[in-house]
Amino acid sequence: MSVIERVAAVRSFAVLGSGLAGSFLAASVLALTLVLAPVAPAGAQPIPGLAGTQTLPDAQAMANRQFVQAMEAIKKADQSYDLQEQTKLLLQADKLLSNILVQSPESPLAVQLSTNQFVGDFDYNDFKSRIRSLACNDAQSTGCFLYRIEGLIQPVDYPITAPRWDWLSLAVAHYHLGDKDRTKQIIAPFIAAFRRAPPVTETGRDLFLGRALSLTGEVDMALDITRHINDCSTRIYNLTDISQALVWKGDKGQAGKLVEEAAEYAQANNCAWELGLVAEGFYRAGNEARAHTMFLNTVEEQFSRFKDRKGNCCAPELAVAAGDLGDPNLALGLLRTVQQESPWTIPAVLGRLGARGEMQLATTYAEQVQDTDIKAETFVQLLADALKSGDRKQAEALSGRIDRLLAAGTDAKPLVLAQRARADRMLFKDQRWRNTYLAGLSAAERSNSGDTQRKDIAVPMLAALVEIETGTPMLQ
Repeated sequence: MSVIERVAAVRSFAVLGSGLAGSFLAASVLALTLVLAPVAPAGAQPIPGLAGTQTLPDAQAMANRQFVQAMEAIKKADQSYDLQEQTKLLLQADKLLSNILVQSPESPLAVQLSTNQFVGDFDYNDFKSRIRSLACNDAQSTGCFLYRIEGLIQPVDYPITAPRWDWLSLAVAHYHLGDKDRTKQIIAPFIAAFRRAPPVTETGRDLFLGRALSLTGEVDMALDITRHINDCSTRIYNLTDISQALVWKGDKGQAGKLVEEAAEYAQANNCAWELGLVAEGFYRAGNEARAHTMFLNTVEEQFSRFKDRKGNCCAPELAVAAGDLGDPNLALGLLRTVQQESPWTIPAVLGRLGARGEMQLATTYAEQVQDTDIKAETFVQLLADALKSGDRKQAEALSGRIDRLLAAGTDAKPLVLAQRARADRMLFKDQRWRNTYLAGLSAAERSNSGDTQRKDIAVPMLAALVEIETGTPMLQ
């Protein structure tokens, strides 16, 4: 660029800057400084990684130009009352800023944007959140639901020391319903944390990470992580979770091989109640005979171990397996011993009994449940069982029970509304569930404000949404 051209550029920039105010002024001053970076010498060589045959000064100039154009688009969006025009301008700015990262990765601006540094007073991280919020131009869209649920989740504490099922659940939901790029952004820090301190004998460090990876198409990575874990419960949980993900994808052959691997590991390492997980895995993979045999042997072994001891004989997972594989009375007996500490077992066990035709027994038991959220989830599980068996009358009776739960008292019931939405989707197979789900999400936001925050609310809201949209209980 000649001296005359550079002076002209400075003048035109000054004219542009004189009309801008606030945050854009600060950003434009910084961009102007970058524009005046030294001109490339005559023999400047192309820089590897830059677009085409650009030299570094060329890349800086292009990045500066795109940044200024993006700031101008954002300013126009802020001044527009027209929603469509505002959206168009913001997306245009987003594309320009993304182009800086792709086309000029070695420019100072690209470094600042990629590391979430302020450029003047422009916060790229906040801007990306604003772009995601555009989904809420349609308040009933799935994208808006995901955006609002993210607002219910507690921020990640750094350094990360353990997986967070709430954030990993959001990643799974985005993979199947929303933005797959967002999926990787969420999961990557947890993978990095795992690699920094992989578990050897301690339990729990990988809890949920392998499951999340397998549910987002990364089965090989999930298996690699899992096979470095030397703990019965975590290793077998992961293997059977990955197997379940493969069953949902229709790959029962590979799912069966992973259950066999889990069985061999359990045998070689003297695992106990975890064999109940293996039995469930065989059942889901289609090997019912082996599943029944293994389940009965595991329960007998557990009963014998606790014959002369106080306390519960069996883990909650055995109660769930009994719902599929055991005598109904045995299943309810095991459920009674574990439901107080593990209330999630109630809809899991009763739903399985309902699917086996024990609808009256399961419904009677569900009516005695005190927790309203758990009761609603159980009724929905049984409603699904009734529809699968062709009993519409029973399904509508269970729907009425959910309505009575909503009508009781004056307190907000966000999770009951989420279950109502699930029921609406199954009963009517149309989009009316979105109104109900939106009401539940709004109630969840109200219950999560001020001093009444509920840290447990985001995951069940996500679980209901994913099951409504995909038909599979990935996040249960």
